[in-house]
Amino acid sequence: MRAVHDLRHHAAMHYSHTVEQALGFLLGLTDEESAGRIRERIGLPAFAPETAQSRQRRLNRVWTWRSDVPSSLMLWILQEDNPELNAVVWRYIGLDAGLRRALARGIPFGPGRTKPVRVDPRLPGEEPEIPESYVHHGLVGALRKATGMAAGRAAASMVLTPADWRTVAEADTERALPGYARWALSVRPDCPPALRAQFGSHPKFTHRVRQAGVLDGPAEYATDHGPAVRVLEVLAMGGVMFPARIGAAEDALRPLVQDHLGDREEAWAVLAQLIGTFHGTAPELVVTAGAIA
Repeated sequence: MRAVHDLRHHAAMHYSHTVEQALGFLLGLTDEESAGRIRERIGLPAFAPETAQSRQRRLNRVWTWRSDVPSSLMLWILQEDNPELNAVVWRYIGLDAGLRRALARGIPFGPGRTKPVRVDPRLPGEEPEIPESYVHHGLVGALRKATGMAAGRAAASMVLTPADWRTVAEADTERALPGYARWALSVRPDCPPALRAQFGSHPKFTHRVRQAGVLDGPAEYATDHGPAVRVLEVLAMGGVMFPARIGAAEDALRPLVQDHLGDREEAWAVLAQLIGTFHGTAPELVVTAGAIA
């Protein structure tokens, strides 16, 4: 109890920004009254409403993200079709010529959207070079001539719109595309799930897709990835970076938080002590803290 008592009075000055954000996200899954009381109990600064300045600070934090952020998370941000956010995530899609080409052309990613997206003037660089194979053979022709991964990626980078994806699906149905083309298309986070399933479900195939950071949705990221503090820090930025998708992650974690932590101050105090060095997933962290308390 002495450790918990010390935490109550001294923890605020020791919480890193990452831990503050992670704890804040989980507390946001409880009721406002309990969250305020628990914040005081564990020495976490009081909740502050979002302002233009705090939003900008959040956007600036994205530059500290490491390369371990799943590629699907970039897609959730792109689906906002927000020029400001597109400029922020440009650096993270440097290896995906297709996403970069689409951004440079102002192609929307949001479901059902067709209106071009304004290209932020801060967005550096130009559209990647158009592959010669595409120039000579067209979209499907270039995909069919892909005899290596480089050629497959180059051809796949020209698949940009929903109509392009439909063309690819029809071509593959008519006659299966080469393996390299299928691979390059399937690891694109914006590849339609139905098309990815059409390409196959061999364990090696699904392993490559997972290695590429392609997820079913935010709920999978929230529950299956770790370390918990890292995942929760990213999710804490969801309200700014991918507000249309963050609800799925919140819904996945809320029952666990309510069942294992609830409004129990001691459980939250234990969680606050564990979170910075816990290597497991967020659900494992929540369950562990509740069990210890």
